[in-house]
Amino acid sequence: MEIGDIINDAVRYPSSDWSKVFILGVIFIASFLIIPIFLAFGYLFRIIKATFAGIDELPDFDDLGDMFIDGLKVFIVGVVYAIPLILISLIISVIFGISHNTAINLGTFTGFNVFALATAYIIYLIVAIIIGLVEYMAIANMALYDGDLGAAFKFNEIMDRIARIGWSKYIIWYVVMILLALVTGLISVLTLVIFVGIILVPLIITPFFSMFAARSLSLLFASSEETPKTSTEPAEPVETTD
Repeated sequence: MEIGDIINDAVRYPSSDWSKVFILGVIFIASFLIIPIFLAFGYLFRIIKATFAGIDELPDFDDLGDMFIDGLKVFIVGVVYAIPLILISLIISVIFGISHNTAINLGTFTGFNVFALATAYIIYLIVAIIIGLVEYMAIANMALYDGDLGAAFKFNEIMDRIARIGWSKYIIWYVVMILLALVTGLISVLTLVIFVGIILVPLIITPFFSMFAARSLSLLFASSEETPKTSTEPAEPVETTD
């Protein structure tokens, strides 16, 4: 399945049932209560599993206990994969704090301080991009194993999946997701200027894009199972008669 086909399918997917888009939006709004955010994560995870099962309809909001557990697992995976970024952030904070205090004491803030800080943030951005590439596939791999948390950390298997998809194809998908997220964010900001945006963003835009992202990820991951026919297969033996 090509990227264009994946995007087209994923765009149509949420619009198959707007009532479920609305329900997910309500859950997102209630996420300040903590528990609903795990239900939201769990529902998006359910979309991935449903797609693997060949189901093209949006899943129901039932079995909330299982949905909560799945969402908690997704959260745990996110936290574990974020550990390097957390450590880098702490290092940057410490270095910048020491540098800033030294500059204040000496009355100087050299160009080296600016360069060091900019370099640190560039490293942070690069690491974040790399982690994101692996984390998406890790969550999809966990869905393939029906929520087995350990499957999200089978790095050799995850790397093999990406290789089977094709690194160029995967990176193109990843860039498209980032660009669409930026566009969605821009639309959200613009619509928030008017009153309708206060309702439109959490109830429609955010859940729609989330469903789209989950569906496209699962379709991309499933494409690693595709085995195109080649002409290198041995020909069937020709029967001869004496």
